[in-house]
Order: sequence, then structure tokens, then C-alpha cells
Amino acid sequence: MPSTQHVVVLGVDTHGEVHVAAVISPLGKILETESFPVMAAGYRQLLVWARKRGAVRRAGTEGTGTFGAGLSRYPVRFTSKT
Repeated sequence: MPSTQHVVVLGVDTHGEVHVAAVISPLGKILETESFPVMAAGYRQLLVWARKRGAVRRAGTEGTGTFGAGLSRYPVRFTSKT
């Protein structure tokens, strides 16, 4: 059965204490932004928040080598198993 949820893109700007996430439409319109603490619980909150706004099929992270290293290693599955 096809999902009725709309598709969104997740973008994350990484910082030392918080990461700022944006959910964007496929056409580039910013739908919402939010900040999350830099820790495993914050990464989990970020993903739950994003998934409540649409089906996340693509994501981008700025700064994966420094401030975003923990987030980039956090295990994520964007699509459900079928």
C-alpha cells in the first residue's frame, strides 16, 4: 500500500553544542527548523522530529568531520523494510 505521507529532505548544520535541522520540500521550500543537543538522545530526537514532518528520503549534513562526526556515525535507516 503506498504511503500518503509527503516526502521531505532533511538538512543539518552542525555546531559544537547543538545541531540545527531543517526539513525542506523536494522543491526547496524550508518547511520547519529546530535545534537539537549534540548527543545520542539529541540525534534520536532530531530523527523523530524530521519523520513526523514527512517521509525523509534524503539528508545532508554540513561538517561531518568535526562537529557532525557523531551525527554522521549515528545509525539511521531512512526507508522502512518491505
